[in-house]
Amino acid sequence: MFGPRKSLGSVTQHAEGQALAKTLSWPHLIALGVGAIVGTGIYTLTGVGAERAGPAVILAFAIAGAVCACAALAYAELATLIPAAGSAYTFSYTALGETLAWVVGWSLILEYSLACSTVAVGWSGYLVGWIQAAGVHLPPELLAGPHGGGIINLPAVVVALSVMGMLVAGTRESATLNIILVVVKLVALGVFVAFALPAFNNANLHPFMPYGFGATEVDGAKRGVMAAAAIVFFAFYGFDAVATSAEEAKNPGRDLTIGIVGSMLVCTLIYMAVAVTAVGALPFLQLANSPEPLALVLRSLGQPTAAHLIALAAVIALPSVILVMMYGQSRIFFTMARDGLLPQSLAVVSKRSGAPTRITLVTGVSIAIVAGIFRLDEIAELANAGTLLAFIAVGACLMILRRRAPEAKRLFRCPQPYLVGTLAILGCLYLLFSLPSATIVRFIIWNLAGLAFYFAYGRRRSALAKG
Repeated sequence: MFGPRKSLGSVTQHAEGQALAKTLSWPHLIALGVGAIVGTGIYTLTGVGAERAGPAVILAFAIAGAVCACAALAYAELATLIPAAGSAYTFSYTALGETLAWVVGWSLILEYSLACSTVAVGWSGYLVGWIQAAGVHLPPELLAGPHGGGIINLPAVVVALSVMGMLVAGTRESATLNIILVVVKLVALGVFVAFALPAFNNANLHPFMPYGFGATEVDGAKRGVMAAAAIVFFAFYGFDAVATSAEEAKNPGRDLTIGIVGSMLVCTLIYMAVAVTAVGALPFLQLANSPEPLALVLRSLGQPTAAHLIALAAVIALPSVILVMMYGQSRIFFTMARDGLLPQSLAVVSKRSGAPTRITLVTGVSIAIVAGIFRLDEIAELANAGTLLAFIAVGACLMILRRRAPEAKRLFRCPQPYLVGTLAILGCLYLLFSLPSATIVRFIIWNLAGLAFYFAYGRRRSALAKG
């Protein structure tokens, strides 16, 4: 009904010159997960979430984290059962069939490319704030896209192309650099909590839920805890990028479990501490929609030096998120091309680095174009829609493969798989429909265009169709 399926045995078999090199161990994978998760979400979307939910943005982070925890458990089992590149796309190809796998892969392309672009725009906001605080003012036409009265967001374009260059240099080199950037980020967030927590004021938490719990229209925009959860959800995903590295893990059974589950646990604790500190130190209306909310909190508390350092740390370390997300998208693109659903000429691995150089160049340029033109909140919301669909598919794949192949070797077994899978699906569906209506319409249009391409090109040229 949904096209041919890959067998579990064939997923890890690849033609010569189309297999990725095994270069990553578990420290690299935890750093990939933390590097992707701790980024724009906590550094910049805290303000967007506060604008939509008030102090209850703390609760929004908890809800989004709980939904992602269910998805992370499903990812951990499936990544060790199917240690191949492609993440949710590959899982879906095995469990659901080629047509649904295409929809998931097409949505993942949207997720990763727009996530990269969102972080690039967020990074630009911190860079501009840091430079202006130092007394340097750049031409406004080069600091925002047409939506902001400018021509192009040049800093966002530059950082996207720079990260692309790092990935072309090689996977292991990029992952090692990522570990250093992750340490910088975690130290900066620790400094923020240490300076801002003493200024915690209970009065800033009242009213705690000014717009209610559900996502409702207020002044032409969706507000409420679930509306905020649907946007700050962006802050949590990234662990799925670890699953895209399955083919490059030296010991996938051990390393993928540690990387996926470990990164989620570390980041959830960090997020709750930072969110409580931020909304407790400053009234949420001051935080709302600030492009650099953490630095704003510290400046408001009379800590300009700490604020300057936090902004500098964001400038230095946020590119690690772009690096991991661009890495993830290039692997999704690569796997779909290797399967014949996209031009197979793109599925070429560099003999020098073992990385897919050609597809990485295509990925980097497209991300730079989006980052240079579009707004941060719109990009993040559309990226979330793609991720939520992928998480729904992973929850379904977990339960289907438990029933269809119960005897298959699982190096990590998700506890209560049918409960976890159901909660992941229902939670993601609720968050998906809490997104703005315009975002959902754009997401549907994106997938209709993708299906048109699939039926016109990919279906006839897929490796399975050719036999």
